[in-house]
Amino acid sequence: MKVVLLQDVKKLGKSGDVVEVADGYGRNVLIRRGLGIEGNKVTLQEAAQKKESREFQSQVAADEAEIMAAQLKKVKVTIPVQIGEDGKIFGSVTGKDICNAIEKQYKFKIDKKNVKLKAPIKTVGEYDVDIWVHQNITAEVHVSVVAE
Repeated sequence: MKVVLLQDVKKLGKSGDVVEVADGYGRNVLIRRGLGIEGNKVTLQEAAQKKESREFQSQVAADEAEIMAAQLKKVKVTIPVQIGEDGKIFGSVTGKDICNAIEKQYKFKIDKKNVKLKAPIKTVGEYDVDIWVHQNITAEVHVSVVAE
């Protein structure tokens, strides 16, 4: 029996997938619990159309991410910080600070969770920081931490 899944089912498939299961499991478990619907001609066509639509949208998002990554590679951000007598900065420069500086200087909106810092920046200098733009696409941004 073919079943179109309405929700993700562990070890079986994700929402929108068409799976082949035993008749009893399909009727008594999946359909009764609302996890899937029986795969007839109409539902199978709808599932195929939705899958095509999702693939197209993910391809468009990946293309946009590549363009954004290319633009981000040109970005050179300067972050002014206060420093003490020994040359160390007060506090540290985090992903949030880098996102705010990019937004202020270049008008790119980036989530702080997408900035990959191995550790917070605690000294003045030049750094290359990776920014996660899409699933498999990252861009490297040059960050200059300077004294005010």
